[in-house]
Amino acid sequence: MNPKKSTPKLTLDQESVAAWVFLTPALFLMAIFIVWPIIYLIYLSFTQGSFTRSGVEFVGFTNYLRLIVSPDFWQVIGNTIYFTIATVIPSLVIPLALAVMLDQTLMFRGFLRTAYFIPSITSLVAVGLGWRWLFQTDGPVNGFLSQIGFDPIPWLSSTVWAMPVLILLSIWKQLGFNLVVFLAGLQTIPINRYEAAELDGAGPWQKFWYVTLPGLQPTLVFATVTTVIFTLRSFEPVYVITGGGPLNSTNLLVYYIYEQAFSQFDFGYAAAAATLLLAIALVLVYFQLQIFGEDQASK
Repeated sequence: MNPKKSTPKLTLDQESVAAWVFLTPALFLMAIFIVWPIIYLIYLSFTQGSFTRSGVEFVGFTNYLRLIVSPDFWQVIGNTIYFTIATVIPSLVIPLALAVMLDQTLMFRGFLRTAYFIPSITSLVAVGLGWRWLFQTDGPVNGFLSQIGFDPIPWLSSTVWAMPVLILLSIWKQLGFNLVVFLAGLQTIPINRYEAAELDGAGPWQKFWYVTLPGLQPTLVFATVTTVIFTLRSFEPVYVITGGGPLNSTNLLVYYIYEQAFSQFDFGYAAAAATLLLAIALVLVYFQLQIFGEDQASK
């Protein structure tokens, strides 16, 4: 037997062992703080009761059936879909446009990038309190509307206007993060692609559509997934600004789960709603990755 042939196998085994040694602590932490809570959440969704001496009892799919027949739950689902769509699209389009403009100018780029990013690192509770002050009935926004001849709008007590206030806050909060992500993605597009497009007579719009967007596709995948997750888990703005009102018009799924668990102490029902939220998030992320992945593979 040639001893040289056994060396690659020995090296591969050593590398595998070293990889598992380094991965084990991270996998252990993931199992404790991610996998186990998800398993326990699914288990709770099939139970009823509370964490007292009476304990919990297994009730099968009762909690899921309660969700299906609950009008409040379907209203919350509708609110969440409306909030997510109205937030995600502007949260991607506006930062992308700003990133393209900032990438083409050298003046104040660093200052503007920092200014746009500040909302992303600001506490949502503090921002929510400030937003509630701005949009209260006698707040600065209505004061400005009165000065230009418009009647004051009951922003936070109106079933029509309360949700747009939350959407505007969510867009403002996410804008800076996506702007920085898109700026980083623009730096990875080779300049010779734009030069080749100019030689072919492409204008600004053609260069954006045929060079910038294809080059940003991996960045768009990341920004879309993170924005959807950020939007679906929105809780603080609802808690601080509207409390789910008026008439349940701003009650989002995460806040609904919180209410059922810690106001009604219906942990099994809340766990069922949380499990559905997890399933919705996984399905949305899966389809986003599939769609963008197929587009990327075809190119």
